[in-house]
Amino acid sequence: MTVIARDLNPGVRADLDGFVEVRRLALPCLLFTPESVAFDIVHAHPEARLRRLVAEEDGEIIGTAQVGIAYDSPEPGQGFVNVYVHPGRTRRGAGALLVRAAEEHLAAEGAVRLYAWVLDAPDNRAFAERFGYTASRSAHFLRLDLAHGTLPPLQDLPTGVEIRPGSDFADDPRPLFELDAEAMLDEPSDIDTEFTDYEAWLDENWRNPLFSPELTSVALVDGRPAAFSAARTDGGLRYGTVMTGTARAHRGRGLAKLAKNDSLHRARAAGFTEAFTGNDAGNGPMLAINKWFGYETCATEVRYVRELA
Repeated sequence: MTVIARDLNPGVRADLDGFVEVRRLALPCLLFTPESVAFDIVHAHPEARLRRLVAEEDGEIIGTAQVGIAYDSPEPGQGFVNVYVHPGRTRRGAGALLVRAAEEHLAAEGAVRLYAWVLDAPDNRAFAERFGYTASRSAHFLRLDLAHGTLPPLQDLPTGVEIRPGSDFADDPRPLFELDAEAMLDEPSDIDTEFTDYEAWLDENWRNPLFSPELTSVALVDGRPAAFSAARTDGGLRYGTVMTGTARAHRGRGLAKLAKNDSLHRARAAGFTEAFTGNDAGNGPMLAINKWFGYETCATEVRYVRELA
């Protein structure tokens, strides 16, 4: 059996299906579709130097890697390499091939530090450490049973507050871009992120095939967006919130909770049966909110870091 590493071809449906299948088996808490993978490749920001790699064994895709530069970080040279291998095809050299190919690409693109998310299991952590990576922060993937669970009831809105779907901003999403950019500044992470490129944000968020403006909820205070919960769906029965945040001037009023509750209720009414989200382990406020909704941890990842010489 021969294992090779190569670039994913977004024009080949079998490549896209294979990539998504491996990711679903390795990390079922994340939403992916073949269309979203192809979209990400075609619309990647040039400075991201994005590559999607696959490990192939006699025609079968058994491993994947998402590789690139965090171009929206104010600190240059921050690279990322996230490798996932088919759980039934481990110990065949696929992960090692993908890591080496990814590191060569990132080093050539000027990366000085590499970050990798690793599922929190002894074998996975040992694999990262063999390649010289050191454990950093952790993050949790959370799942909520929308079909059989009980959501908190919708609450009366405070005076001056209204909740509207994201689709109401279809003609001009810029206010949501500005709100997302402000909220992201305080998101716990090893890599600081600054949203300054509106067109890039549109491609990576608003126009993404997974994004659901109809299920995204925005809390407005005196007519201006103050908090939001951004939703994605996979074209089936799975729904996820990928960012919930509040403008700094309006924090402490429970607006993010109101927005997320509205989105969850509308998702359930639309027939979605599972809700997913994720939180950095240090993000106590959002973890508390999600526990209040009834989310339970379905997986944990550890961020590993390697300095390039």
